[in-house]
Amino acid sequence: MDNQARLIINGGKRLEGEICVQGSKNSALPLLSASVLVHGESTFHNCPKLSDIDASCRILACLGCKCKRSGDTVTVDAGQISEYEIPDCLMRRMRGSVIFLGSVLGRTGRCRLSFPGGCEIGSRPIDLHLSALRQMGAVITEEHGYLDCETPAGLHGAKITLSFSSVGATENILLAAVLANGVTEIHNAAREPEIVDLADCLNKFGAKISGAGESTIYIEGVQRLEPNEHTVIPDRIVAGTYMCAAAITRGELILTHCEPSHMNGFIPVLEQMGVRVYPYGGGKIYLNSRKRLAAPSTVRTMPYPGFPTDVQAPFTALCSTAEGTSVFVETIFENRFRHVSELVRLGASVKVEGNVCVIEGVKKLSGAKLCASELRGGAALVVAGLAAEGVTEITGVNYIERGYETIENELRSIGADIKKVQLV
Repeated sequence: MDNQARLIINGGKRLEGEICVQGSKNSALPLLSASVLVHGESTFHNCPKLSDIDASCRILACLGCKCKRSGDTVTVDAGQISEYEIPDCLMRRMRGSVIFLGSVLGRTGRCRLSFPGGCEIGSRPIDLHLSALRQMGAVITEEHGYLDCETPAGLHGAKITLSFSSVGATENILLAAVLANGVTEIHNAAREPEIVDLADCLNKFGAKISGAGESTIYIEGVQRLEPNEHTVIPDRIVAGTYMCAAAITRGELILTHCEPSHMNGFIPVLEQMGVRVYPYGGGKIYLNSRKRLAAPSTVRTMPYPGFPTDVQAPFTALCSTAEGTSVFVETIFENRFRHVSELVRLGASVKVEGNVCVIEGVKKLSGAKLCASELRGGAALVVAGLAAEGVTEITGVNYIERGYETIENELRSIGADIKKVQLV
């Protein structure tokens, strides 16, 4: 992860061309965790080259797995799991590291790890994860920032009702339940495409999961998972970010290797603003945005299939130049407007009050020196910088690279004047 770099954007260039959407980070991370449960070699295709994926591979190596990459294919051999503790330095690297809790506990009967790190976008407690695992027979001790988890009598099925449809908790329960004794039910389960992808993959390995993508999921425990291969779904958040980039520059874009049905939560917002979006066969989307856009009606972030919190930041950047007043209500994370102060540096007119962001569209943005402080907010600064007149410099590139594979190369391929340079 490069923390000694900056992105230099000479804005005002209309984007036009074609981008192949990378594999989903939010799907690849739990899939890599799932490999821990397999007695043998798991192969994952369309796995993005990201710092978070590298961190996951390092965690797997610490557990005794053999992990290798060839192009966009990652292979994990978990035949000889020898450890159950995840080093603190790796846990602090990313929030997604907690997803190893369910799989390591399911495979070894024990897991020790510190509380996870990641972007500081607000409180993301793992109480739901721990409560569910305790219902399944785990004994969990929390002490000095560490979690020590054991299953003295093994994990067993349970009827679990989540108070919030948490993606991470749903994934951890799935991973813990596939080898548990009996049947596990998850009520108010998360319905995101990444949940469906994880369930599909586990079923290929021999799990018995039904209902993924619905509010109730059933998992019948099996004795063993066997090696297989799986292709990671496309990244809907990356696709949405590039759509915002094309729209804010009044551009024209074709996205390939994407799944339009996964983006029904935000494509209607683009269309309401005046962007023409045409999904067509073979996993492609065509987008055209030739005129000044109009502010959408109030946008509220919601669990899937609602408007995703992860694209809120790029959309606030897009709305900064739309005609009229846009209102975004953030219902998932309380600290997800950290990028707003940087947008204001570009000349955007944005005010935040609690969990509400109000944007008065301006006719133009002007380049400035900016600092990304988290992943999606960093992507929003790139989107805004592409439309700003003059030069925009963005530091904190390491945050952006947690979720976007060579974002500067992808944007340059469709006409952006953007480059990554090392700090001196």
